[in-house]
Amino acid sequence: MSTTLTTPLPTGRQHVLELGGQHAVVAAVGASLRTYTVDGRDVVLPFDETEIPPAFSGAVLAPWPNRLRDGEYGYEGVTYEVPLTEHVRQTALHGLLAHTPFDTVAADATSVTLQSVVVPTYGYPWPVRVRLTYALSDAGLHVTAEGTNLGTTTAPYGIGFHPWLSPGDAQVDDCTLQIDAARHVTIDQRLLPTGTERVEGDYDLRVARSLKGLDLDDAWIDVLRDADGLSWIRLGCPDGRTVALWGDAATQAWQVCTGDTVAHIARRGVAAEPMTCIADAFRTGDDLVHLAPGASHTITWGLALL
Repeated sequence: MSTTLTTPLPTGRQHVLELGGQHAVVAAVGASLRTYTVDGRDVVLPFDETEIPPAFSGAVLAPWPNRLRDGEYGYEGVTYEVPLTEHVRQTALHGLLAHTPFDTVAADATSVTLQSVVVPTYGYPWPVRVRLTYALSDAGLHVTAEGTNLGTTTAPYGIGFHPWLSPGDAQVDDCTLQIDAARHVTIDQRLLPTGTERVEGDYDLRVARSLKGLDLDDAWIDVLRDADGLSWIRLGCPDGRTVALWGDAATQAWQVCTGDTVAHIARRGVAAEPMTCIADAFRTGDDLVHLAPGASHTITWGLALL
């Protein structure tokens, strides 16, 4: 008796959301935002369901975002080691869930809720459940992520997200970028933080400026908030549209990358990453969330084409 094998998709189950002219697809692996369009115009760089998501496209980054130096950290008197995933820089990059399938909790035509529990390991022994809801409304795409500690001891925790904003049919060099933040994070050759500085020159993006010639893989802190308590990144495009990403009060930092040296992505879009903390927070403690047993942490962000 022969058996027919079905090759699983590297992106897992696909969840299609639609509302008016908005269309989004959320993939189960990494709870990744695979596509988001408004009236047929890309808001994020899409990737195919048969692809391994390039450069963490659309993924949730937890229980830490960005880089962890040497894959090693200490917490409450104990030293932990997690696998290195970026060997050229000897770092553990973007947490433990970006390539993990998430289970479906609820789904309808305009929203989906997915969740995954971090499997305790010697390097991160806390069972943290990460639950995300993607929902379309007339205002755009709205994303809520809740991390809950299901264990019996306090867990170090951080979270971020990795959408690549699309310039539409244009080039990144023809776009402008604006970031609501007052301090730039300085880095070493491993892209790990060495300190912060007041924004100036190429890093002062409080007012939109051209991206031509700007090679960015940088973080900003001291985020600025509007009257509604939201911080924004805006990609202004030659078609007259603006791709706008906002983060709520839990967004303590922005990471922005033009992907100049990233294969398959290089200057095709701009990664705009809302984060609760910058790189190496497990070691520095900067803006680290200390998630008590049974406690939850929530962050909300969203996308719109203006």
